[in-house]
Amino acid sequence: MLSNKPYNERDDLEKIQSQWNKLSGLHTREEWSAAVVRAATAAEIAANFAIRKEFAAKSEFDSKFVDSLLRQANGLTGKMDRLLIPLNVGKKQLKTIKQIRVVANNINELRNGIVHRGEFCNEEEAKAAIQWSRQFVEELIHIYDSTFELKDKCVR
Repeated sequence: MLSNKPYNERDDLEKIQSQWNKLSGLHTREEWSAAVVRAATAAEIAANFAIRKEFAAKSEFDSKFVDSLLRQANGLTGKMDRLLIPLNVGKKQLKTIKQIRVVANNINELRNGIVHRGEFCNEEEAKAAIQWSRQFVEELIHIYDSTFELKDKCVR
């Protein structure tokens, strides 16, 4: 069972689902800004997953080195622009990745307003961010794992 496994022992897909479960509860309690941060975190973990898959397929870099690159890329849009897009140049999935890059920017902008400027968001903004995050997570993960499915405990 997922909840019995310590968070730091979960793989990226399990962490995404954990974030999704948590944001569902936050949304239910009308904690809009906190739900947005969890949705953005799920999206960033999805980017981590994709980048790790790309490095595993293209290199023999160890996980510590790849993790250091993920930290240096700093944030969702940084990971997209500095790692994921360059790793996919010349591949057919680049078009999908560039399309969801726009969604990543929307997510990142709302999240950064909350965590860096202390802004609050309302229910409609939270619903939009959750939908953007769902789209981002599912479209990106499906490039690498067509069986992945967010267990829907959250608003649509």
